[in-house]
Amino acid sequence: MKFAFTALAIGLAGITFAANAQQITGAGATFPAPVYSKWGEAAKAAAGIELNYQAIGSGGGQNQILNRTVDFGASDAPMSAEKLESGKLLQFPTVMGSVVVIVNIPGVTSNQMKMSGEMVAEIYQGKITKWNDPKIVEMNRGVTLPNLAIAPVYRADGSGTTFVYASYLSAVSESWKTTTGASTSVKWPAGAGAKGNDGVAATVQNVKGGIGYVESAYATQNKLTTIQLRNKAGVFVSPNAEAYMAAAANGDWAGAKNFAVNLIDQPGEKSWPIVSATFALLPKDAKDPARSAAVLKFFDWAFNSGDAIATSLDYVILPKAVKDSVRAAWKAEIKAN
Repeated sequence: MKFAFTALAIGLAGITFAANAQQITGAGATFPAPVYSKWGEAAKAAAGIELNYQAIGSGGGQNQILNRTVDFGASDAPMSAEKLESGKLLQFPTVMGSVVVIVNIPGVTSNQMKMSGEMVAEIYQGKITKWNDPKIVEMNRGVTLPNLAIAPVYRADGSGTTFVYASYLSAVSESWKTTTGASTSVKWPAGAGAKGNDGVAATVQNVKGGIGYVESAYATQNKLTTIQLRNKAGVFVSPNAEAYMAAAANGDWAGAKNFAVNLIDQPGEKSWPIVSATFALLPKDAKDPARSAAVLKFFDWAFNSGDAIATSLDYVILPKAVKDSVRAAWKAEIKAN
């Protein structure tokens, strides 16, 4: 069907489209909140979908969608196959990101310091307590490290970022895996807690000797001091988009059940070792099929037209093949589609 519009008509049509936008609600992980917000602003005019998203944490997002109090849930930690089945939910990735380590060491600049994952684990276990510990000095020849106490900082609130970070520590440290493990909330052997990325960052910045973990986008936007990490290939890599994409490309997407791909400590000389997808959770038996269809329309628009927004906010976009697989799952699993 062909249409001929004047520039004025197109503008008026856009205004009407936005004014009559279909509203959808989502809740959950804080990590994707910035990109969901920007996608929502753009999709209101472009796709006629208005998103109301509440960043309440991954656990809250899982609970709300299980209780059907929102149209979709969001979680950085993938939901177990058993919970997905009993809750009649479809889980799919929307975007990817990474977690970085930040420090506050006098005289040390961003990405000047090198550390291994095992060393980071020992710091959070209270086994390495000074920045001039021989292990750290040996790995950082040429860097002047002070006789200063290390002050580890962790997320006090339940967090998908903590799940990703603790999963990394579990992958590189058998001791961490057997004594602490990975969850959205763990019992930290050492350090002090702070709420949210902003709380961790503020504490690290205010305490000389501080070390913490935050989402990469947050670190970039706030110009925090990050470090290099040794990856699975034994190469020290700096946190940047190329390293995140290298890790994402090496993930076993095809073999991941419910799209719960593991991107932690992937092989490859360029791979950043702490990368993860974030997920949307959608009912297969929606109470309101029209709203469920609107959620799919929103994410379909984001997959088609939202990549530039995501990359501008330092997120890593999904490979085209993964997007195609997600769309196929929508058609096969969601009644509203």
